[in-house]
Amino acid sequence: MYCSSSQVVLVVRQRPQAVGGGGFVVTDCSQKVVFQVDGCGILGKKGELILRDGDGDNILLIRQLKGGLVQALNIYKKWKGYYDYEGLEKSVFSIKEPNKNACFPTNNPVRISIEPKVNGQVKDWNFEIKGHFPDKNCSIVDSMGNIIAQVGVKEEIERVMTRKDLYHVVVQPGIDQAFVFGVIAVLDYIYHESTWC
Repeated sequence: MYCSSSQVVLVVRQRPQAVGGGGFVVTDCSQKVVFQVDGCGILGKKGELILRDGDGDNILLIRQLKGGLVQALNIYKKWKGYYDYEGLEKSVFSIKEPNKNACFPTNNPVRISIEPKVNGQVKDWNFEIKGHFPDKNCSIVDSMGNIIAQVGVKEEIERVMTRKDLYHVVVQPGIDQAFVFGVIAVLDYIYHESTWC
């Protein structure tokens, strides 16, 4: 439903925490809203994000799983994306974020797994983040090394703005754009940007 047969360039504009409650809006080249992401500034819950379509209908609920002592010992923090927002029944992806507060922190990349798992899957992940999201210079790469989506900032904007509140995402053909922006919503939260509180 959120795939295109050609490459798509979408623009992300972060909303300020103080005015709009944070989150971000995704528009196409004609400035039509395609997606919006609300974080805890609007929802009032830490570790919970909602991806909505351009009409404001819920697409994904994304939650950080709480783990207590087990979480502190684990080298990863885990997020899950649910497709049926109302029923919370269909988990469509999980994201492993390296736990910087773990007893033994690592420099492992953020990794994403599609759910349910595919039979014969060699690795325990399907995608990973290459590059550095806070600099808006990163890619979502599949387990074969193919770039499925790339985050960047145009040079002209970078010269004018000290913060990277406006950036673009290039999504390859056949890739679910809702999935891509669900992952970007979690990255935004992990790095304490517009969805975090």
